Amino acid sequence: MLNSHSYGLILAGGRGTRFWPASRTKTPKQLLPFTGARSLLQETVDRLEPLIPRERMWVVTNEHLRDAVRKQLPGIPSRQILAEPAARNTAPCLGLASQAIERADPQAILGVFPADHHISKPAQFRAFVKPAFAAAARQPVLVTLGIAPRWAETGYGYLEFPAGTKAGMKRPLPLLRFREKPDEAAAEQFVAAGNYFWNAGMFFWRASTFHQALRRYLPRTAALLSALPAVSSRNFVAQLRSVYPRCENISVDFAVMEKAAADGIVQGLATSDFGWDDLGSWNAIYELVSRDTAGNAARTDALFHDSNGCLVQAPGKFVALLGVRDLVVVDTPGALLVADRRKAQSVGQLVKLLEQQKRDDLL
Repeated sequence: MLNSHSYGLILAGGRGTRFWPASRTKTPKQLLPFTGARSLLQETVDRLEPLIPRERMWVVTNEHLRDAVRKQLPGIPSRQILAEPAARNTAPCLGLASQAIERADPQAILGVFPADHHISKPAQFRAFVKPAFAAAARQPVLVTLGIAPRWAETGYGYLEFPAGTKAGMKRPLPLLRFREKPDEAAAEQFVAAGNYFWNAGMFFWRASTFHQALRRYLPRTAALLSALPAVSSRNFVAQLRSVYPRCENISVDFAVMEKAAADGIVQGLATSDFGWDDLGSWNAIYELVSRDTAGNAARTDALFHDSNGCLVQAPGKFVALLGVRDLVVVDTPGALLVADRRKAQSVGQLVKLLEQQKRDDLL
């Protein structure tokens, strides 16, 4: 267990459009179970709980998800579930939550954890979380975790560590640069160099340190947030609804972390494998679940004949596939998805088309 000034901040907003039709506006992917009986959000809390009790966990989500989050997370005080009245990306979100926690505990040290990740080795994960908290407590720096790349991925950002950095080091090192999602050639160069790690979006800092950085790099948003009353105030929600939409819509990487790294105040831990996956598409689910000898995976009662490499999710329904290859089949009340598994990253484009058609009933 970490000390009494350590807090977990869980980011549980977002829509998870690449998991349509299972993931919808009112039931986004973080509230759904994909690899077991527990939702991704619940699994996030489960793996942190050996280090941080629920009474020191905070969650940021959307207004329309607040009740569902409360229902899934008994033991986390309701006032610690913050609801954004508008989508403004991660910089304002983290500014809001860090400020709320600092007002409750001026010595607070935060760990920031997205709620939509899958981690198959939670004990190994916690072994890196501990020194990350310790580094943030020792000095006024922003700390992040780098994931040792398993292939040349173009869908992730990268963290550039000093040359010679080895995976598995539990001593934080100065982080040289944040690198945006590369093209295939650059990704291959990053992996070959050995000192580039995937950016998983997990951060650690004193709440006061982050506020100093936000005031320095994103002063307009910092000023807007600082004018808000305490979370316990009777007019907090009304004031938040007025102020928050005026904050800049920008990620914490762009707004703060990239600039802070250039100024030498970001450190990173180059982690070894703890089974991390950001579950970016149905194909990621396919890679995680058990498959038969023909490479088929079913999360329902299913029959496969002369079929290979397929994923089927159709709760309560028997599904038979005949003579097909590399399909994703996802059945939900009111919508059925049949897609080429190799194009699973593009499912979000279907959601954009449905938005253009104003098919709110399917969103």
